[in-house]
Amino acid sequence: MTHDVYTPFQTHCLSVETLINVPFFDVDSMGVTWHGHYLKYFELGRCDLLKKIDYTYQQMKASNYIWPIVDLRIKYIKSARFDQVLKVITELVEYEHRLKLSYKIVDVDGELLTKATTIQMAVDMMTGETLFCSPEILIEKVKAYYAAQ
Repeated sequence: MTHDVYTPFQTHCLSVETLINVPFFDVDSMGVTWHGHYLKYFELGRCDLLKKIDYTYQQMKASNYIWPIVDLRIKYIKSARFDQVLKVITELVEYEHRLKLSYKIVDVDGELLTKATTIQMAVDMMTGETLFCSPEILIEKVKAYYAAQ
């Protein structure tokens, strides 16, 4: 039997790794992580990636933009279990017109457990208008990150 094994994203991609120990309150009576908790793990990875580009949710709000998730796709491959150490790999896929991130959750051996993508669109907090191009502040933050590499 073959298993999907995590292989690193290309080196020029902006990505972060977030370690998580599956807590007791995230599992069901069988010791398996409830499927809805994976969204929380993706959120932790997303927050780490936003910190890496210096554009946290607090900074988004201060710049008068909110970024609701408009699309979420998840593929559950293998269950995570109580107290299992997981690595959430979060990668920036697109940022010019929307914020698209991909996620992989792997175990300590690199076996792929779950993969997902999220898409967020910028919304102007003053007008409530959805923007179809990302605000300049996000573009500047991503470009500054790449320029520093």
